[in-house]
Amino acid sequence: MARNERHIVPNPGGGWDVKKPSAERSSGHFDRQADALGRARGILGNTGGGEAVIHGRNNLIRDSDTVAPGNDPNPPRDRK
Repeated sequence: MARNERHIVPNPGGGWDVKKPSAERSSGHFDRQADALGRARGILGNTGGGEAVIHGRNNLIRDSDTVAPGNDPNPPRDRK
């Protein structure tokens, strides 16, 4: 089963798009990357959780964020 993920990618015309990996069209277009990330988190939360993959302006992946109830591959360690 494929991971449920949404990518926040730069739009060639400016701004940021939220895209599902296999989709031709974006799920939304935003002026600010933070707004696109918020939309991606909302979609993932409504579809059972997953990964928000954040790209930089150079389109290289710079970060990712697990949205509950997704399975975080690198969960934070408990500090005691």
